[in-house]
Amino acid sequence: MAKYSRIEVAQTMKDNGMVPLFFHSDIEISKKVLKACYDGGSRLMEFTSRGDFAFEVFGALNKYALAELPGMMLGVGSVTDAAAASLYMQLGANFIVTPVFREDIAIACNRRKVLWSPGCGTLTEIARAEELGCEVVKLFPADIYGPEFIKAIKGPCPWTTIMPTGGVYPTVESLSSWLNAGATCVGLGSQLISKDLLDKQDFEGLKNKVSDVLNIIKDIRKK
Repeated sequence: MAKYSRIEVAQTMKDNGMVPLFFHSDIEISKKVLKACYDGGSRLMEFTSRGDFAFEVFGALNKYALAELPGMMLGVGSVTDAAAASLYMQLGANFIVTPVFREDIAIACNRRKVLWSPGCGTLTEIARAEELGCEVVKLFPADIYGPEFIKAIKGPCPWTTIMPTGGVYPTVESLSSWLNAGATCVGLGSQLISKDLLDKQDFEGLKNKVSDVLNIIKDIRKK
């Protein structure tokens, strides 16, 4: 069962402005990645369900977060059906992120009052997702659409909350373009938690990188 309500998760997404996302099959490395992001200031992490036995790794990782990292909201991404969403929610997922818009996932998550963030690519999809209780829409793959898409959506629908993922970079230029266009937060995967960083197990470097990105976001929002 989720520890945090969907409203708490949505507010933290807005406050932090960034959701790191990654997958690794090794639980000990996953713990160190999560701890580095936490120490860098992030209070959200999307664990992507992209490998064999990913649910087992997530279960152990969430137990670690609950015991050692107060305030860390761990969720699951790359979920493609309601059965998988239900399994992860049984393991305590605080939010579910999907690459596609599926009503069966919406129903499963809403039944448990867990935030779900569906991948949408049209205003019609976004509107339908919101009708089904979506708090934060995932724009994916964001690089196909660009910041101007968000700006256009926010015109007729200023209430829409969008998280672009895919094509977002941890730089002032990239983050400024998305946030200034109206993005509430951004999803950052391999551009933040790179394969090279994982291979070197440079967790101190990851902590500093997360901290830098969060500071950039704060500075952008002050302007």
